[in-house]
Amino acid sequence: MTYKSIFRSDAFVGQRIVVTGGGSGIGRCTAHELSSLGAFVALVGRNEEKLQAVAKEISAAGYTPPTRHACDIRDEKQVASTVADILASGQPITGLVNNAGGQFIAPLRDISLNGWEAVVRTNLTGGFLMARECYRASMEAHGGAIVNILADMWHSMPGMGHSGAARAGMLNFTQTAAIEWASSGVRVNAVAPGWIASAGLTKYPETARPMFQRLQQHVPLKRFGTESEVSAAIVFLLSEAAAFISGTCLRVDGAVPNARPDWDIPDHRRSKPYRAFDLESEIDFLDSCAR
Repeated sequence: MTYKSIFRSDAFVGQRIVVTGGGSGIGRCTAHELSSLGAFVALVGRNEEKLQAVAKEISAAGYTPPTRHACDIRDEKQVASTVADILASGQPITGLVNNAGGQFIAPLRDISLNGWEAVVRTNLTGGFLMARECYRASMEAHGGAIVNILADMWHSMPGMGHSGAARAGMLNFTQTAAIEWASSGVRVNAVAPGWIASAGLTKYPETARPMFQRLQQHVPLKRFGTESEVSAAIVFLLSEAAAFISGTCLRVDGAVPNARPDWDIPDHRRSKPYRAFDLESEIDFLDSCAR
């Protein structure tokens, strides 16, 4: 099944792009889209079986099979080894999608030190290590583009304070790296997905599903976003069309952070989801919300 991208089919021909967290959800979707546009994709993730499954999907669609690299991005030595493996082909890394991440639901008072550090290392430290290594090993000499994936952490993130703190840190890292690495021809931006109907939602306990089902009412567009909508934002920021965009964050959230309690938005079905990926994750308990 071919990816129905809005970008031209040769937009990334000859480019090698690393996608972390490429075994599922937004990372999987983005890897498919980039492959459909001619990129040589390097899938990075902790689960080799998931990476292999995505690689088979991409190959079956007729695109260049991606390379697979099992790696815990929180481990500095593994990151260095993984980047070296990717570069072993002799081709520089032109793009990095820092997508790997994760968190769990808990109030601040109940988060242990281990839990806090696990989330911060995954969502902040790991992204820093991947970006720094790609820069040192390739982009410093050849240029490139980095897109860091954040989350809707604007104003606060109750119930996920560890993730909110890490994502806010990644935003500042994005802004700082955009300045420090500009002279090397490297652009650094971020994409902040809001409530997206992605495979990541299935990792939360079933008791959280009623809450997810209610969330669409708080979205001005009255629906969840799609993986394709996030991927399109990532691909744009990696592309030559974004050549003068660096140090910024593109929100993909249906205007949730702009909503105000003193302004009622009537229920509607005027916002039509953009879906370009036939294999996009289907979340059964969100079907009525994501239409």
